[in-house]
Formats: sequence, structure tokens, C-alpha cells
Amino acid sequence: MTWQQICALDQLVPECGVPALVGEQPVALFRTHDDRLFAVGNIDPFCGASVISRGIVGDRAGEPVVASPMLKQVFSLRTGACFDDPEKSLPTFPVRERDNVVEVALP
Repeated sequence: MTWQQICALDQLVPECGVPALVGEQPVALFRTHDDRLFAVGNIDPFCGASVISRGIVGDRAGEPVVASPMLKQVFSLRTGACFDDPEKSLPTFPVRERDNVVEVALP
């Protein structure tokens, strides 16, 4: 895996997403209120737009989620699974913080 630096950790506002291009992959990067980091695909599988990073972050029964700003489908930030349609999902990517810099990798 090759890790790509995205931004400083303090540039990620908790509960807000940030879009990034990792290799050629559009990625949505999130920092939750408890400082966990998640990286999922930024393309909404229902409409094809790069909008997941602008979604609403929350949780469902303790599972960190993001709701698409377009049609409001809810996706797990951990697994990418869609709560509203099990046939759809977002890809997930390894993410880490190293020396106060957030990095994402493509497998």
C-alpha cells in the first residue's frame, strides 16, 4: 500500500467531510466527534455525483454513518454498506494519522 498525505489533522473539522483525490479515486474523508478517522468513496452510487463528503455525519445505534446530501441514503463509515439498499455501498479506504498528518492509502 502507498500512503498519500491529505491534510493536517487539525484541518479536519469533526463531523464534516473533506473531498480528496487519492491516486485517481475520489475519496470522502471524515473525522468523527470522538476523533476517529474514516475514508469512503466520494461518489454517491445512487446518482453518480461526487457529494458524499458534503453529507450529514451521525450514527445509527453506535455505527458511524454519513447520509448522502442528494437522496439521503445512509452509509456506514466503517464498512461503506448502505442502510437503505443492501445492493449499494461505498468503497472504504485505509486511513491513519501520522505525525499530525492524515493519510489515506489505496489497497
